[in-house]
Amino acid sequence: MSEERELLRSTVAALVEKHAPPAAVRSAMESERGYDESLWNLLCEQVGAAALVVPEESGGAGGELADAAVVLEELGKALVPTPLLGTTLAELALLAADEPDADALEELAAGSKIGTVVFDSDVVINGDVADMVVAADGQRLKRLTQFTAHRVETMDLTRRLARIESQDDTDIGADPGIADTAAILLAAEQIGAATRCLDLTVAYTKDRVQFGRPVGSFQALKHRMADLYVAVQSARAVVNDAIAEPSPTSAALARFTASEAFSKVVAEAVQMHGGIAITWEHDIQLYFKRAHGSAQLLGPPREHLRRLESEVL
Repeated sequence: MSEERELLRSTVAALVEKHAPPAAVRSAMESERGYDESLWNLLCEQVGAAALVVPEESGGAGGELADAAVVLEELGKALVPTPLLGTTLAELALLAADEPDADALEELAAGSKIGTVVFDSDVVINGDVADMVVAADGQRLKRLTQFTAHRVETMDLTRRLARIESQDDTDIGADPGIADTAAILLAAEQIGAATRCLDLTVAYTKDRVQFGRPVGSFQALKHRMADLYVAVQSARAVVNDAIAEPSPTSAALARFTASEAFSKVVAEAVQMHGGIAITWEHDIQLYFKRAHGSAQLLGPPREHLRRLESEVL
């Protein structure tokens, strides 16, 4: 990781630590808009989070996909609800248009407007708070000029979803593969969440005493946690490769491995925490819900696995 990107990561991590502790995350997910607007403003003003993938001439930071992935990974660690993923995807879609809307890009980059991309109209990330919406079907991009959004109740309260009904739209250009980019960015977020979930589990097993000693000292649990560490780091390597060289194949592989690693970690986390893990007061249940909710977004793991199978058969 470059020095600049490491600085970006540490800056976001510091903001999250200060402004998004578990209590603040719960407050944000239960709020009217589903995220902390003051934290969103800080991310946009101090970090330029919403401007990372937008060129400088359009009011952005002129960064790369990897920069957005770093921020999403850090936000994913604490399950911080923000409209960053949807807004970043909307920006990339508008940038791919035959005639990019400079004013719209500038507003999105500033964080004053929220964006999203529709892949499945019944499940749209932060669709109920989006000001600018682009639909991508793998062939064409259409900007929705009139639409109605309805919030969808989900198990994962840390990620707001909506159903969007389009009343009017305009074709703006060919779809360069926005769904693959979405898969890669979501995979980066999953790696962040899986990493923190594992850290919380390791810390808990060091503190929880049974038979007169911390349960984390038992050899069987050491082996299980070592396996989880390998699974997360292996998935991280796959995701990093996809970020460096995006393609339909690398995107599918990133999503599959990230989903599998995160699901494996939360399953073991619930087991190792015992009954407390499924209580509302404990944060592990939030990670459990995020893992299974994220795995189904943009197509479940089996769909990405089928895409990979088609590459080798």
